[in-house]
Amino acid sequence: MLKTSNETSIRRYITLNVIVLIVFSILIIKFFQLQVVQHNQYKEKANINSVRAESIHAPRGSILDRNGKIIVDNAPTYVLIAQPNIVGNIDGMLSNISQLINCDSTVLSENYKKNYYGYFTPARLIKDLTFEQISRLEEHKLDLPGIEYKQIQERHYASEMNGSHFLGYVVEIDKVNLQSVPNSSEYSYGDLIGWSGLEKSYESHLRDQKGVEYRAVDVYGRVISRIIDRKIIAPKPGKDLVTTIDSKLQRFIEDLMDGKRGCVIIGEPTTGEILSFVNSPSYSPDLFTGVTLSDKWNEILNDPDKPLLNRITRGLYPPGSTIKMIALTYMLERNIISPNKQFYCSGKYRFGNRTFRCWNEAGHGYVNLDKALIQSCNVYFFNAIQSIPLNEWAELCRQFGFGQKTGIDLPSESTGNVPDEKYFDLRYGERGWTRGLKLNISIGQGETLVTPIQLLTYINLFFTNGSTKQPHFVESSKVKNIRIENISKNTWNRINNLLYRVVSDKKGTGQLANPHIDGLKVAGKTGTVENPHGDPHALFIGYAVKDDLKRSFVILLENAGHGGDEAAPLARKILSYIYNESNMENNDAINAE
Repeated sequence: MLKTSNETSIRRYITLNVIVLIVFSILIIKFFQLQVVQHNQYKEKANINSVRAESIHAPRGSILDRNGKIIVDNAPTYVLIAQPNIVGNIDGMLSNISQLINCDSTVLSENYKKNYYGYFTPARLIKDLTFEQISRLEEHKLDLPGIEYKQIQERHYASEMNGSHFLGYVVEIDKVNLQSVPNSSEYSYGDLIGWSGLEKSYESHLRDQKGVEYRAVDVYGRVISRIIDRKIIAPKPGKDLVTTIDSKLQRFIEDLMDGKRGCVIIGEPTTGEILSFVNSPSYSPDLFTGVTLSDKWNEILNDPDKPLLNRITRGLYPPGSTIKMIALTYMLERNIISPNKQFYCSGKYRFGNRTFRCWNEAGHGYVNLDKALIQSCNVYFFNAIQSIPLNEWAELCRQFGFGQKTGIDLPSESTGNVPDEKYFDLRYGERGWTRGLKLNISIGQGETLVTPIQLLTYINLFFTNGSTKQPHFVESSKVKNIRIENISKNTWNRINNLLYRVVSDKKGTGQLANPHIDGLKVAGKTGTVENPHGDPHALFIGYAVKDDLKRSFVILLENAGHGGDEAAPLARKILSYIYNESNMENNDAINAE
């Protein structure tokens, strides 16, 4: 019995050992197969150890002028990217890259820190790689784990015009600016967003809708292949934006303004369309697309001529004598002074213990309403303003658009200032100011401050007898009508007739604006804006019409002198170009028929 039990135990032991031996043999064979026979196959599979979802961008919408000519579109460029979780020693890696592509390692380091958003998020190192740099990177890619380059789209300025102050620019979303981005959840680091100008105002129209694709990457973050069994979400390109700008006219006026400080606006007075929008000096529109070194950037920021300032919408200036039509409108509507009543101008006006002067030191002699505007006599308006209550004068200014935003489709606009009794009470105290302040106000000096774009709306209202539209670059149902209801047709007609005579009369202050083109009528008002920091600013506003072609304009030249001497001749050159160009186009059309 005992023998039988021992034999059974021995058989079980042997059987167990055989089973163990068989299992270990199978494992050894399988291990040999994996490590030796199928080594390369499984090594490749092991390296493909993650899937990366990548955003796909479509082109941003282009910006076109009124004739369909492209002003801004897109161009491809290459960027260098680092994967922080793979790179390892980033300082050493950046040093190697610096030597490979001949780039300052400090720039690479600063960009890495700026664009570092997390251990597993790609960080951009540099943009606008050359093909030579890409070739060098390709040659050494095995020595650059976690480093890759890819193609992106950046803004390209296709036109010869500049237009930077209204076109604006785009920036890439980063840690700093993401905080101030509306709907920030819709953007990712590195996305482009309109940051100023039309690029910002029409961001939702111009921006693309991102897509997604999936890629297999190895342990070094290098892309192995596209994963085709996952559905790609296709991106959608942004929509093109057609503007009211005439790019040829814009370029012509930019050339005229080269070397000058100031601005020029050309508009269509009945529709509010803006055909030219020139600030001078300006800056290169591609300033924000490439790499701008800090010293160059500081040079632009500290330039005393302020090239970044949008003078047209943000610059604040006294309106000078261009404001005189406000007083005339009030006088004619209220019948407070007969148009035939004359005041004597000796070149001086005594008020209390102060002496106020006319721009014509010799005086204009006896001056009635018509002569006062045509020759811009200050003394007449010193007398007239005494009969106009300050608050009512201020209210009429506001009806003409001063002291408030015009609603132009740009993201930033100043309101200006229209002083009234409340304003002076707050500034000087209820008994701290006298009626003498009104004298400066009557000729557009002192506390009254306007923007050039407000002056365009102002002159448009005169051309249209009080019914125009907001100034704008893009036609839209959102463009509002601007109307003044309580001014008679007789008043509009009389003042408009005087504005024509400012240019056509031999003693009119705007006579140098007349290009003497058959059938062309030009109206305008000069202004000389006192400037406590230097020479006065020259100002000329007006409009011109021939057949169906109507144009309004505002010309401001900083520290240039008198409006009639400096701004009016510039208007003549611009009008000659506009209307002679129009004649050439008409002749070409006739010949084509």
